[in-house]
Amino acid sequence: MTAPTSAERKVCWGARDDLWKCLDDNNDQASPCEKFQREFEVNCPAQWVKYFTKRRDFLKYKQKMEAEGFTPAEGPKQTT
Repeated sequence: MTAPTSAERKVCWGARDDLWKCLDDNNDQASPCEKFQREFEVNCPAQWVKYFTKRRDFLKYKQKMEAEGFTPAEGPKQTT
């Protein structure tokens, strides 16, 4: 695989941004954003699609943790 050109990267990032905006506007419902998902997958290398998808999941998780805070689960009781 050759590295994408500057123009190809810009097209990929634009497709990613359009998809993310659609998902944000539709409360992460994928069905209204299928067109944007296809454009994203067509315009970006497969490894980039995988990376950006994981990146978005992480950013959403981080945003949730910052807003709601983190409460650790109770582990097993320690017997002494």
